[in-house]
Order: sequence, then structure tokens, then C-alpha cells
Amino acid sequence: MSDLLSFRQDLISKKTSAGDLTRRCLDVIRRADTRVKAFITVLEDGALAQAKAVDQKIARGEPVGPLAGVPVAVKDNICATEARTTCGSKILETYVPPYDATVVDRLRKADAVIIGKTNLDEFAMGSSTENSAFFTTRNPWNLDLVPGGSSGGSAAAVAAGMAPLALGSDTGGSIRQPAALTGTVGFKPTYGRVSRYGLVAYGSSLDQIGPFGKSVADVALLAQTISGHDPMDATSVARPPLQAVGNLEIDVQGLRLGVPKEYFGAGLDPEVRASVEGAISALEKRGATRVEVSLPMTEHGIAAYYIVAPCEASSNLGRYDGVHYGHRAKTFEDVASLMARSRREGFGPEVTRRIILGTFALSSGYYEAYYNRALKVRRKIKQDFDRAFETCDVLVGPTSPTPAFPVGAKANDPLAMYLCDVYTVSTNLAGLPGISIPCGLTKAKLPIGLQIQGKAFDDLGTLRAARCFERELALTLPWPSL
Repeated sequence: MSDLLSFRQDLISKKTSAGDLTRRCLDVIRRADTRVKAFITVLEDGALAQAKAVDQKIARGEPVGPLAGVPVAVKDNICATEARTTCGSKILETYVPPYDATVVDRLRKADAVIIGKTNLDEFAMGSSTENSAFFTTRNPWNLDLVPGGSSGGSAAAVAAGMAPLALGSDTGGSIRQPAALTGTVGFKPTYGRVSRYGLVAYGSSLDQIGPFGKSVADVALLAQTISGHDPMDATSVARPPLQAVGNLEIDVQGLRLGVPKEYFGAGLDPEVRASVEGAISALEKRGATRVEVSLPMTEHGIAAYYIVAPCEASSNLGRYDGVHYGHRAKTFEDVASLMARSRREGFGPEVTRRIILGTFALSSGYYEAYYNRALKVRRKIKQDFDRAFETCDVLVGPTSPTPAFPVGAKANDPLAMYLCDVYTVSTNLAGLPGISIPCGLTKAKLPIGLQIQGKAFDDLGTLRAARCFERELALTLPWPSL
């Protein structure tokens, strides 16, 4: 059973209280977050008030929601009215949104406790959470290492026990890669399955909100809560919410595991390879079938992604002009200098790099050569996946080519940083569901992530396959104690 479903039973039977769990999480934050730095804003008073309201509802005998009393950390590019939404950027350092994101509204209706807003790479652009304008988040397993990115704050908060659940966003691997590096479970739903209304846009055709937790069942509970059609989001698909709770257990027998040969080539850490291969073999012994498949366009995924995403960012970030909201330069001569200075002062180097790259690729004379060609590659990537799924149920392989790496190791090498997402970006380009679960530890006791990718809108099948791996591997991770 899900740890959170067990907690809910104890909560309703009054063996425990929402206030107790919230205070325990806040205590961990107070003791550990000065070193981990997972949170940009901790909402202590609001969280305690929300927990008290849940306990009062139970005392009155009123029904409560599926996440009653559960503290949830929210990535700081998702709008919530009671806190700043900074996107890890100085340009939005003081911005407090006037509305809740749809996922936040659904958390409130589910009686969850929103405990704080977590750190991220600026505007979700990065793979290490070192690009935050405020501070670098550290990996709870080893504070000298990065937690991955861009949702590194959410992943670290869950790994360190600061919150049982967290929300992140995934544009090219920003949920799955930090989940792999922190030993957590991170799920990216099918594009359009979860509303993006209130998610500050980076790459609009790629962004998707998803959950972090310590088990597949807990992640499925949060995914179910936030899924479903939303008329406020034009890209939201008119499908009912995911029905995953109590529906995850399937027999491994006959499950067809597609193993892309391109995911096991040069650049893959030997320990990661051995752990992932061991996980696949474990399911084979239980009756699953290994199917060798090929995704030949994988080698072009990073190149296509770093055209499509910056082009969309160039458009989306044009609204930060120093006029409407966000940072505004104090001195300027005219409107043009106001915009230029506000952006120069507000945007960090990685965001600036991607805006320039996207603007160039969209400019006259280069659109066909870069952006349009990248869209053609994107279509071919989707066709690769379609062919592969003709012979298998899910695709499995490593989430990240390496375990967590030292802070600063790749900070001055953008290409090396971009390659951290070599196995994850294609999932977003094709709009598919993907999940990372822990499948072992390195000799240095660092987590290794296994990625499972499913067919479009087969989110339940993807979660079920992940649960099969989780159940058969039966890992007991020595969670970091800070």
C-alpha cells in the first residue's frame, strides 16, 4: 500500500494528525535546508493553518480529500497566490501571482498542505539547479554533488524528507533526471494530461507538470489528483483524470520491455549500465520479455531539442520587458533602453544564451535551416517511438548517463550539461509519458535511475510497469539523514 494511503487511514481514524506530519516536515526543513537549500520560500504559517483546517474537518466528521494533510512542495515556476513565484530568476524576484495554477487549485481541493516553493534552474533551464539566481541546491545524498535539474529543489526536498510529495515541471527531463540523481520517483505525464495553466512557460509544446515521491504508488496518487481536462489550458486534452490508485498491480508475466540499443552506447557510466541491465534481467526472470528495439533518431534528439525549446523560450520570455511586471531597471533613457537594461539585469547567463539562440534560429534567413528542420527531426523522433511500440509495451533504459556529479563540474561546459538529458529529451519531443525510479546504488552509494517510457496517454501502463520494477527489485534505500 502507498505510504500516503496508509497515512490517510491513520489520519481519518485519528491515530495521527495533519498538524503532526506538517510540523515534522517543517522541523526537517529547519534542521537541514540551510545545507540542502531546496526551498526558495517556506510557507510555515500557511502550511500549519492548512493542516489545522484538515484536522478540524476530520474532528467534525466531514469528508476530506485524497491528499488530506499531506505536505506538498511546489516548484517555484508554478503559481500560488500566497507566495512569490520567482522561477529562480531575479527578473521575477518579487512577483506574487494573483491566481493559483490549476494544479495548485486541485491540491487545495484535495486538502493537501502546500509547504513551500522549491528552487530550480532559472526558468527551468538547466540540469543541475546551479543556474538559479539565488543559490545552488545540494544533493542530500552528498552535499558536494548536484541534485540534477531543473526541478532539483523538489527532488532534494523529497529525498531529504522535507516533504512526502513535490511538484516539478519537465521540459526535457527536468523531473526524471533529478529523480534519478536523488533516488526518488519522478513522473512526467503525457503532454496535455495535466494542465499547464499557471505554469510559467519555458517551452510551451514541451512543458508538463508532474510529481515526485518515494514510491510509485505515492506518485500515482498525486498524478491522479492533478490530472484531467482544464478549459483554462488550450493544450489540455479532453480526457478524464488518471485512474491509478488501487489499479497499479499487474502480473509481470508477458510484459514486453523494449530496450533501445541507442541508450547503451558511448558515454554511459559502467555502473549505471550494470544496474539498469540488472533491473531488466530481474523482470525477465519473472516472466517479462526483453525486446531489442532501435530509436535511430536518438542521436539527433539533443540538437532538435536545443533548437525547439530555445525558440519557444525566445517567444515566451519576450513578455519580461520591465513594463508590465517583474524587474524594472531604475535608470533608463527611453522604452528601448528600459527593456534592454531590465532584461540584462534580470536574466542570468544560461537564460540569455537560450534566448539569443532561439531568436537567431527564428530570424529571417535561418528559420528554414534551423527551426523548421528541427520540427522535421521531431516528427521523425515520434515515428521512431511509434515503430518501437509496435513490438513492446514500454521502453526501458537509463534515465541519466551518470550518477550525481560535483557542483561546478559542468557549470562552464554547456554542451556537457546538455548531454545529461540525452535519454530524456526525446520523450518530451514526442509528447510521451516517462518515469524514473531508483534501480540501485553505485559503489559510492549514489542512486541510479531507471527510465520507463510509455505510449501516448498510456500513463497508467507506464506507472504499472514502474510498479513491476519497484516490486520485483524491492530496493530499500538508505535515505540520507541530515
